[in-house]
Amino acid sequence: MPSLRFSALAVPLARPPALALALLLSACGGGGGSDSAPVVPPVAPTGPTALVAASTVVNRCAAPRSGSSIDKPGTLLDELTWVRSWIDETYLWYREVPTSYLPQSFATPKAYFDVLKTTATTASGKPKDQFHFTYTTAEWEASLNGVELGYGMLLAITQTTPPRKAVISIVEPGSPAALAGLRRGDVLQTVDGTDFVNAPDTASVNIINAGLFPAAQGTHTLGFSRGGTALSATLQAVEVSTSAVQNERIIDTPTGKVGYLTFNTHNNVAERQLVETMRRFQAAGISDLVLDVRYNGGGYLDVASELAYMIAGPQVTTGKTFEQVLFNDKTTPEAPMPFHAQSQGFGGPNPLPKGTALPSLGLKRVTLLTTGNTCSASEAIINGLRGVDVQVNLIGGTTCGKPYGFYPAPNCGTTYFAVQFQGVNAKGFGDYADGMAPTCDVTDDYQHQLGDAAEGMLAAALRYRSSGSCVPATGATRLLSSMENPVDTATRLLRPSYKEIAIMRR
Repeated sequence: MPSLRFSALAVPLARPPALALALLLSACGGGGGSDSAPVVPPVAPTGPTALVAASTVVNRCAAPRSGSSIDKPGTLLDELTWVRSWIDETYLWYREVPTSYLPQSFATPKAYFDVLKTTATTASGKPKDQFHFTYTTAEWEASLNGVELGYGMLLAITQTTPPRKAVISIVEPGSPAALAGLRRGDVLQTVDGTDFVNAPDTASVNIINAGLFPAAQGTHTLGFSRGGTALSATLQAVEVSTSAVQNERIIDTPTGKVGYLTFNTHNNVAERQLVETMRRFQAAGISDLVLDVRYNGGGYLDVASELAYMIAGPQVTTGKTFEQVLFNDKTTPEAPMPFHAQSQGFGGPNPLPKGTALPSLGLKRVTLLTTGNTCSASEAIINGLRGVDVQVNLIGGTTCGKPYGFYPAPNCGTTYFAVQFQGVNAKGFGDYADGMAPTCDVTDDYQHQLGDAAEGMLAAALRYRSSGSCVPATGATRLLSSMENPVDTATRLLRPSYKEIAIMRR
């Protein structure tokens, strides 16, 4: 199973399983599975927590899935025991997991899983582990190929309490949202006739969540505003195939050609798309690259390693470590991950053959556009390149701070994500749980399309490249900033938690 450093695969608006709008608007993406039954208050321990070898109870299911070749008849206690034992064996901070919770106290494996994590905090005071969640296995596996149920748009919340504000950040070409004429910068007003901005009660909240995060294919009507003009879009929720790479540009400047691309997720389809873009950049002879990962939450570390190699080239990366992953003391250490000079071979539609030689730009400097939604595998690109002394300039906001990763584990139809490793670069650095600070602090500009040289963050990157100067954000230009500290209520993307992690493949 892949090893992941996801922190979010920023693509179409997908359904976070939790359906409480108050939680939705205060959280980073969706979190947990759809079986989110209330946690039963823990009882006083009357005996030791059940710990066995997880392999002895794996796939023993209270309700085996019809047609499954791996599910075996079992009990709820088998599933609960597997969760506890798997955490004890693989969780990075297993020594910090509370031991007072008995499996018999919980109605579902997910409810039990939710409390089996560290309660420690980072230096800034935010929870050390913000990345503990589950998804249905079917939904998770479909997402790896860039397929998600939705409208093909990504919404960002910029105000979480009434009057709420949500703005479209990305529209997938050819999607229902694109065909309805929606575009980046449109501001959400209503969902199926219900006021999104000032939804007053539970009934309204339920309507909004059902429309924004449809559980099945169907039609919903969303109202937006654009420059003071009201827009109404009737959208059909469908399975949308998303693009990992968008908005490829070659920008001519007085001092050379600059390549630009929007990179949204490190999933199965990203490998071929990145390679084809880098081949075109190489043929065009670009001398600089602006990599826009402002909405990229992460994904496969192998993809991050490939991209870092294609940026820096063999002269800098040969024989060097891209990332060393550090496990708990129960897990056998792994060899360092190198900078991949060949394709690793991912599944999905139209895969690139494994072992294909990768192009390289041979750059000693690269610029990344970042926000608080830039996570995990995207941060690994920054850290890995800095580990071999490539100059990495960050234009935008502080990244989200996820130097951790996962080996997602499926059991009985649910896939579990618990932090299992921390990544460090060739210099042994990986301490950025509170994020990586930008070289220039620039806010997201929803008034321009991504890839437009006049868009605020890209314009600032081009300006910094030519003059070395940063124009600080002011009240007039600070349109919609990303979350830069734990109490900030600024922009967070409405996307599932599995889009904000890093994954390793086995």
